[in-house]
Amino acid sequence: MSKKVSRQQKATLAKVLRYIRRYWFYLGLSVVLAAVTVALTLYLPILIGQAVDKIVGAGEVDFSGILRILRKMAVMIALTAAAQWIMNVCNNKITYNVIRDIRREAFEKIERLPLKYIDAHSYGEIVSRVIADVDQFADGLLMGFTQFFTGIVTIFGTLLFMLTISVKITAAVVIITPVSLFVASFIAQRTFSMFRLQSETRGEQTAFIEEMVGNQKVVQAFSHESEALEQFDEINSRLQKYSLRAIFFSSITNPATRFVNSLVYATVGVVGAFSAIAGGISVGQLSSLLSYANQYTKPFNEISGVITELQNALACAARVFELMEEEAEVSDAPDAQTLKEADGSVELEHVCFSYVPGMKLIEDFNLTVKPGQRVAIVGPTGCGKTTLINLLMRFYDVNSGEIRVSGIPMRELTRKSLRSNYGMVLQETWLRSGTIRDNITMGKEGATDEEVIAAAKASHAHSFIRRLPDGYDTVIAEDGGNLSQGQKQLLCITRVMLCLPPMLILDEATSSIDTRTEIRIQKAFARMMEGRTSFIVAHRLSTIQEADMILVMKDGSVIEQGNHEELLAKNGFYANLYQSQFVQA
Repeated sequence: MSKKVSRQQKATLAKVLRYIRRYWFYLGLSVVLAAVTVALTLYLPILIGQAVDKIVGAGEVDFSGILRILRKMAVMIALTAAAQWIMNVCNNKITYNVIRDIRREAFEKIERLPLKYIDAHSYGEIVSRVIADVDQFADGLLMGFTQFFTGIVTIFGTLLFMLTISVKITAAVVIITPVSLFVASFIAQRTFSMFRLQSETRGEQTAFIEEMVGNQKVVQAFSHESEALEQFDEINSRLQKYSLRAIFFSSITNPATRFVNSLVYATVGVVGAFSAIAGGISVGQLSSLLSYANQYTKPFNEISGVITELQNALACAARVFELMEEEAEVSDAPDAQTLKEADGSVELEHVCFSYVPGMKLIEDFNLTVKPGQRVAIVGPTGCGKTTLINLLMRFYDVNSGEIRVSGIPMRELTRKSLRSNYGMVLQETWLRSGTIRDNITMGKEGATDEEVIAAAKASHAHSFIRRLPDGYDTVIAEDGGNLSQGQKQLLCITRVMLCLPPMLILDEATSSIDTRTEIRIQKAFARMMEGRTSFIVAHRLSTIQEADMILVMKDGSVIEQGNHEELLAKNGFYANLYQSQFVQA
């Protein structure tokens, strides 16, 4: 287990270093400034020792010599402060540039992930990786740059300066040093897995909160508050347990290294005192050695803290890299064609598809749609209606068989050009934070005000938009803010009305609109669908009676096909559906 964790840490660290390498100039400057800072800091004890030696006894003080030393010390302190400030600027630059790059690439990856990944993971958990985990990683990385380089250089620099004073005392310090390193290493190896569990549980908690807050009306409507609280308490308790374990083990590092460091200081004091009595070193040199002993041990405490933070940072970074290394949507073929203006013909030939291997959904599906035809798709829940739409838009690729658009196999077309030839209105509306105009022009950037208003009038959204405080410039929150569901759906319909692509997909597009408005929308759709291939998914059969072709689906297969009158005449499955909605009513 520890070997596996060690391999994970090394792999994650190698990935982090690839990002850091982009900013080699700032990294190199930071290292140089760390060395300068340490050198100047370590030179101060020598000056202090020299000042002590200027005080021989009562009435025998070389004030002029001390004053010269004090001036040197003032210059050294000023230079040290300037070097530290510039070094911190470099470290901040590296850290937040790396974080920016990782977040940008993670978001780009989310945009390229196949829908099956998004469907299989909660939104909150994905958001937690990109936001919370990257923030934790940033904290650890910043601390690492700020203290790690300085600490390492301080350790070696201190030993070098101590050697110039006393080889014997320096040797005693070096002998005790491995104990501190062993303690820090022993504890650090055991904290990575705990911090990883903490990070994973934090993501689970974020996902649960996002789910409950986003669906608070449903939770309250079904009096599910106590069950939700119990589930939250269970996740929260696990997070508390993992956090306590991680922090407990990591907190042992500092006291343990402090104990070893106290041994180093005591050794220098005792050995140095006997050496001073024997005349091997002066009292001033002893004071310098004691000062160096403090400076030598201090980095071990800091580095032990850095190692703890790095364990947390690497655990969080590993989760982010897992997301970034997920298998992306299959790229377009190198020679993929751009579908500029589809003629509206669509053919499905022996198409088979299932979301889960072994669980059959669509089998040997065949369909030929001529340009300009209106194709309605009906059937019971789970029969494959929405799945068929997902395949037409190439949100999922077929397992076998072929789909052709304008006579070209879909796999030979770029996804962007394929999807730009479809206009899609779903039952589930989606609006982004911004103005009403921003949401309408999403599919046609740069549309004029006249075009936007004409599209809104065609979809019957203009009247309610005009009544908003700032009309088309009214700012709405994510997912429509306080707009009604019907108003949000009208805006989504307006978005398609503005683009008017050659093919349309309407998946329960009027499900949230009142009957009076629906009649007018159906007339607008009828005008919009003239000359355009349209796929209409509907549960209310009254909305599809004018369709050129009605596909009746059941268990992933088309069991009936024809227009409204032909299917009623067959007195089959469609007729039963129709009668259940109208005759019994």
